[in-house]
Amino acid sequence: MTPPNFIILYVDKPEHSGAFYSALLGREPVETSPTFVLFVLDNGFKLGLWSRHTVEPAAAAAGGGAEIVFALGTPKAVDVTHADWTGRGLEILQKPTDMDFGRTFVALDPDNHRLRVYWLSDGEQE
Repeated sequence: MTPPNFIILYVDKPEHSGAFYSALLGREPVETSPTFVLFVLDNGFKLGLWSRHTVEPAAAAAGGGAEIVFALGTPKAVDVTHADWTGRGLEILQKPTDMDFGRTFVALDPDNHRLRVYWLSDGEQE
């Protein structure tokens, strides 16, 4: 089986969410329409933002049931990213915390999708 390389989030306003992720990721989407926005990251991973009002079949879930995860190289990078995202006005669900796997925090996007930033204490990045 081919490994996944694409995630789609159901959002209320794709163009609004697209602007949010464009600023967060520091890149422009490769596709934009009133109902869908697509980003392709440097590693080839794709992030799609699809209007929850037009997706077929209709989506039953909203934000908060999963996480997009950003792995960083140091615990200090977690704290720096937290300060940056707080300065951008992102809602912080969990402040930087040391957990059994390493240092982490969780923010929310405009549709309440969870964005986890972490550093693994053993240095392994996945």
